[in-house]
Amino acid sequence: MGFDKAKAIRAAEKYLASGKIPSAIQEYARIVEHDAEDFNARNTLGDLYARVDKRAEAATCYRRVAEHYREQGFTLKAVAMYKKLTRFAGEDQHTALALAALYEQQGLMVDARQHYLIAAEALGRAGQSREALDVLRRIADLDPSNTEVRLRLAESFASENLPDLAAEAYTEAGARLAARREFEPALEAFNKALGLRPASHAALHGMLSAHAALGTADDAAEVLERAVKERPGDLEVRAMLARAYVDAEDAQRAEAATHELVSRDPSSFMLLFDVARLYLRHGGPDDAARLLDYVAEPALAARQEAALAELLQEVLARNPEQMDAHRLLVRCYSSMHDEVKLRSSLERLAEAAEATGAIEDERRALTRLARLAPDDQGNLARLEELGGPLFDEAGPAEQAREEPPSFERFMLSDDSAAGSASAPPPSAAPPAEFEWNSVSEPPPAPPAADASASFADLNDLTDGASYESPAPPTPQTGFQEFDFTAPAAETPAPAPTSGPSVERMLKQELESVEFYIEQGYADIARDTLDMLERQYGRHAEIDELRARLAAAENEAATQTEDPAAGFDMGAAFEPAPAPAATDAHAFDPAAFETPAAFNEPETPAAFEAPAPQAPSQTASGNSQPKPAGAGIDPGLAAIFDEFREAVEDDDGEEETGGDFDTHYQMGLAYREMGLLDQAVEEFQTAAAQAAPGDGTPRFLQCCNMLGHCFMEKGMPRPAALWFKKGLQAPGHSEDEYQAMRYDLGTAYERMGDHGRAIEVLSEVYAIDVSYRGVADRLRELQKASKS
Repeated sequence: MGFDKAKAIRAAEKYLASGKIPSAIQEYARIVEHDAEDFNARNTLGDLYARVDKRAEAATCYRRVAEHYREQGFTLKAVAMYKKLTRFAGEDQHTALALAALYEQQGLMVDARQHYLIAAEALGRAGQSREALDVLRRIADLDPSNTEVRLRLAESFASENLPDLAAEAYTEAGARLAARREFEPALEAFNKALGLRPASHAALHGMLSAHAALGTADDAAEVLERAVKERPGDLEVRAMLARAYVDAEDAQRAEAATHELVSRDPSSFMLLFDVARLYLRHGGPDDAARLLDYVAEPALAARQEAALAELLQEVLARNPEQMDAHRLLVRCYSSMHDEVKLRSSLERLAEAAEATGAIEDERRALTRLARLAPDDQGNLARLEELGGPLFDEAGPAEQAREEPPSFERFMLSDDSAAGSASAPPPSAAPPAEFEWNSVSEPPPAPPAADASASFADLNDLTDGASYESPAPPTPQTGFQEFDFTAPAAETPAPAPTSGPSVERMLKQELESVEFYIEQGYADIARDTLDMLERQYGRHAEIDELRARLAAAENEAATQTEDPAAGFDMGAAFEPAPAPAATDAHAFDPAAFETPAAFNEPETPAAFEAPAPQAPSQTASGNSQPKPAGAGIDPGLAAIFDEFREAVEDDDGEEETGGDFDTHYQMGLAYREMGLLDQAVEEFQTAAAQAAPGDGTPRFLQCCNMLGHCFMEKGMPRPAALWFKKGLQAPGHSEDEYQAMRYDLGTAYERMGDHGRAIEVLSEVYAIDVSYRGVADRLRELQKASKS
């Protein structure tokens, strides 16, 4: 015959009514045995065990109910059940850990620290020193600003032969000290971390930042040089070394280190900007221009025109006749499509070229200015004096100047560029030998990517008739055809979009687009194609290049590209193989500005969802721990004392997360579990955080709950006190006051004060004669008072 749960419940209730507790226990035990998910029955069974002083059995029932509430996310009920459990079984390490984690979830950090400390001491007494240290680390995470405790914790980890945890603790302490600008103790902490884990990037970052703040970046560079020798493939360490040289104001070594890094990881080219700034601070604008010339191509491809232009302006502020800087500035503004700044930079280039006698540069700048400002007679006259604009027919040398720039040509020095065009670049060079673009004899500036800024736009001037006359020429149709800034009313009828010169211009621009597609500059290629289509209309060649561009983008999206593929660093170096895109050590230049060690320390993964059992071992597998002792060693005892003092100091502080709702809900959970003393404490705390006239029902709710808790404890006098406080609170509804009056009258009745009970209940009767049987209650009280 099957188990009849309803019959068992009725039998248990019958036994309880007759005071037969053991028989009731047997029935509830049968219920729990057949329905393990009936946690109300299990809780009742625990209460019955408690009544017959079977504390171990009661604790078992309460623990299972508490674990169920915790697993289901009922945090407040879980806390109440664990507190109920501690009344019968004490607070062992499992219960303390569970309560600490639950309090931490609620934001009650003081309570969390107290229970973590109880768990740590229990583990220490059991000889589980490593697990005790893990719990103390959790306490330290609750108060990250306490660096002294964290340093002591690091020492304890080191003494327990847990170098990973010790290094992490030292690094976190150093980061906190550095955030308070205590750089000397921070540096000491970082050095201790590096002594335990020399490859720690966080500790190296912190050490570098501390040295830089103290003005001893040279010392950091020495440490990083050794690290690079030990781990030559660690790109992040190489980046830190370059930063250390910059901080140490050593421009030459910073340049060499950065070039070595860029040869391995082209995406780190932005570090060369910092080296260029260092040269500028040292009064070397020519060296800065040389570096910017080197890095211009990847910078333009990465859309860093603004940063590049800003540095070039600083170069020209120090040396207005620096021709390389003028040429690069023209390229920047051409790439940015900023016609106003482009015109200004061309005018400055022409002036500098005239001052230095660079006739070809001046002709080239004036040719472009003639297109941008065809009405400027001064520019046209000067151009005529120099021999007129440059044309494609000028010969192979001029055509070579007009070709789109290749990264190889950009990276080569003058010597290599002067060689045969068909000769392959040198394939091997010593690792530490670098070649640079010449500044003293610079190559002509390459044209910008867009058609509006290209010398090819002037190919339609091949007739050149007007420029043979000494008089200022009338602007030709070719200039007007591409003058996008002229008002529409003043624009002559457009020239035919066909003919030898137009086809020649289009062909040259399409070759530029082919170069951009081959080099992976998809954005520049797409922008140029859009401009060509607006300028020349639809052409089969443009459509074909669009198809090639789309195919290249699709291929890039479906493959994992080598990050160095977009930057061919040319023949100046023989780069080592670039790291894969997923390399954990891939360098991010921004990491120098804000070291990872200075970020908010994260909660260790081992504690993200702590269960109520002893913490697991978190040390690395290669560590050899010392045998656990039978008790707490003196060092661990000392750190317990420090943590206990910190907890006691915080007992009087206001809990940042202990708001009204947390305490009120906790009180409800305690009351539901029958823990009335704890419920009263929580409701009183919540009431202290509310005010009678704050416009919310919070204070009245606390008064009501406190009154009922005291009534359930058989203490009607304090209950009446809280009910009266509730009645005195302004701003509530008449229904709320009516319920409070009724409960106050009940409290007076329990106290035996029938006179005041009749007085209060009469007010209830006067407002609503049918309210909760108040008429019958009054008649009974009046009879009792007369007898």
